[in-house]
Amino acid sequence: MSAYIIARITVTEPEDYLTYASQTVALAEKFGGRFLVKGGAQTALEGNSPDRHVIIEFPDRDTALAWYHSEEYRRILPIALSSSSRDIVVVDGI
Repeated sequence: MSAYIIARITVTEPEDYLTYASQTVALAEKFGGRFLVKGGAQTALEGNSPDRHVIIEFPDRDTALAWYHSEEYRRILPIALSSSSRDIVVVDGI
């Protein structure tokens, strides 16, 4: 069953964040991940919305977690943490 990493992000340092974001697609692809949403125009229908949303589809939950905890991702994660505020979850698909 597919699993999705869903991120709600407020970017605080755009140039630094770009350094991080420019590396995520290739890294996710190594784990069978596919970006379905990566930023883009948005219209808030309810509630407060952060600047950016990201949805990455993975083959399953274990693979999504393996990507997040991988050594390669851990190397770029400090850039994201210092240049944004984020809420990230893994959600199983139906």
